[in-house]
Amino acid sequence: MDRSANLDTEELKMTREQYILATQQNSLPRTEHPQFYPVGIYGWRKRCLYFFVLLLLVTMIVNLAMTIWILKVMNFTVDSPLVLQSDRNVTVNARNHMGQLTGQLTVGADAVEAQCKRFEVRASDSGRVLFSADEDEIVIGADRLKVTGTEGAVFGHSVETPHIRAEPSQDLKLESPTRSLVMEAPRGVQVNAAAGDLKATCRKELHLQSTEGEIFLDADTIRLGNLPVGSFSSSSSFSSSSSSPSSSAPRQTIYELCACPNGKLYLSPAGAGSTCQSSSNICLWS
Repeated sequence: MDRSANLDTEELKMTREQYILATQQNSLPRTEHPQFYPVGIYGWRKRCLYFFVLLLLVTMIVNLAMTIWILKVMNFTVDSPLVLQSDRNVTVNARNHMGQLTGQLTVGADAVEAQCKRFEVRASDSGRVLFSADEDEIVIGADRLKVTGTEGAVFGHSVETPHIRAEPSQDLKLESPTRSLVMEAPRGVQVNAAAGDLKATCRKELHLQSTEGEIFLDADTIRLGNLPVGSFSSSSSFSSSSSSPSSSAPRQTIYELCACPNGKLYLSPAGAGSTCQSSSNICLWS
C-alpha cells in the first residue's frame, strides 16, 4: 500500500512540473521565427501537371498553324472572294427548318447543276432579273440576247417575239434549208424595206393569192418580163413567136397585155381594137 501511494505521489509531482513548465513557456516571449509548412504538389504529380500543360500548349500552336495554312491554301483574305476547291466536285445544299433539301448547287468537272424551284440571275447594280428559269418558263430580262455560234440558235418548238431585228449594218436572213418557211398572222403580215429593194425569188412558182380581197400593185412603173408575144394577122389568128418581126413589116413598139382564162398573161401587138382572143394558141398550149 505504501509503495502504490508513493507512485501516485510521484506521478502528481511530475504532472505538476509539466504544467508549470508549459505555463512558463507560454508566458515567455517568443524570439524564434515561426515555422512555415509548404503546401503544393510535389513529386510525380508535379511532373505530370507540367507535362499536360506543355502538351496543351503544343496542341494550341499546332491548331493555330493549321488554321493559318488552311486560310492560305483557300486564298481567304478580306479583299478576295472565298474559294472552294475539290478534286471531284463542290456541292452546296440548302435545307429548311425541318431538314428537308430545298436547293442544291453542284459544280463538277463536266457540268454545273442547280436543283431548285426557281433559278435567277440578277444584275449586281440594279438587282434586275437578267435570267430566270422554272418549270413553266424561261425569262431573259437582258436588253439584248446575242448568239455568236456559227449554227445560230436551234428551237425545237415555236418562238414568240414582237420584233426581229438584225444588228446595224448587217442583213437579216430567215432561212429554212430543207423545208418551207411559213409566216402567218391573223391581222396581216407586213414586209417593209424603207431604204432598199424587196426581192422575192423562187425556183418554181410564185403564188400571190387573196381569198376575199384583191391584190393591189401601186408603183410608178410595173414591169412584167419574159412574157410570151403573140403575132396578130388580119385573119385573127395568133401564133406563138418570140423572134423579132420580119424586116418588111414595121417594127412593133406597142403591145396589149392579154390574159388567158387560166390566168396566164401574154403580149399581143396592139391594133385599132383589142387583139386578145381566148382561142390563141398561147392560151391553148399553157
